[in-house]
Amino acid sequence: MAITNTLDRATAARFADLTLGHLTREWPYKLDQILMGPGDLASPKILHPVFHGSFDWHSCVHGWWQVMRLARLFPDMPQARAIEALADRMLVPALIAGEVAYLDRPMTGGFERPYGWGWLLALHEELARRPDRPWAAAVAPLARAFAARFADYLPKLIYPVRSGKHDCTAFALVHALRWARGHDAALAVLIETRAQDWYGQDRDCRPFEPSGEDFLSASLCEATLMAAVLGTEFPAWLAAFLPDPFGAATACLRTPAVVSDRSDGRLAHLDGVNLSRAWCWRTIADALPDPAAARAIADAHLAQALPHLADDYMGEHWLATFALLALEAD
Repeated sequence: MAITNTLDRATAARFADLTLGHLTREWPYKLDQILMGPGDLASPKILHPVFHGSFDWHSCVHGWWQVMRLARLFPDMPQARAIEALADRMLVPALIAGEVAYLDRPMTGGFERPYGWGWLLALHEELARRPDRPWAAAVAPLARAFAARFADYLPKLIYPVRSGKHDCTAFALVHALRWARGHDAALAVLIETRAQDWYGQDRDCRPFEPSGEDFLSASLCEATLMAAVLGTEFPAWLAAFLPDPFGAATACLRTPAVVSDRSDGRLAHLDGVNLSRAWCWRTIADALPDPAAARAIADAHLAQALPHLADDYMGEHWLATFALLALEAD
């Protein structure tokens, strides 16, 4: 798939086609479920009336975020009508009620925590940008349920999870904070406070990244979150956190990852690390001593990953979302 480093109408249409191809594809599917008894055995579509496509729950959620965002940004692309028609059919109160009911099952407190939580709030925040349509109101009960889970969980999280996978605290909170600032002021304050508690005094980052199955940079996601939390104070924090962003100590953050087998879903994560790093480098570029150098690093990571979005379903079901994050950050 030939894609440029710019989010234009043609690129948006390619992303939309790719994601519409799996957004309601039921199989294969990887459940995140604790079975309490034989009655819990059911098909993904029964368990998750809306988010039963795209291989797993969180990928389906952020696939919806991606296509809804593209339809809003490029309403004249042919795929926009198909996206809106699908939303009219799927993002409805009766089906969302099934997703909420799943959270009421025993032992679901850790379901999709925190990655899927953050993405669900991102989806609702995107839907709320279309007040002329009923989708945000339909999804609101699910968003409130996950916001309540964040509010309960964050005060108990003594240490942030500094990971390059789904349990990365900073990545989820980037999305949760954006939603909370528009929908839940108390949660926004809690996220800002906890981010300061965990990361505010971090200095002289010495990363060893990526691990072999990462799709995120723990270090750069932390910086991206702090950019949102600190505002005008962020450049000073970043100068202490990455005092030599283009030096030897951080070389691993500037070198695109290599993927050896894109049919292995966990090894294929490394295409994601390249896309998510591009997003982060572009997001923090203006606070660095050489913004052009930061954007060149992002471009190198994009060049490594963009040609491979559809090489195998193990990447196809999610990588376009991270490509959209990266391209929009410029």
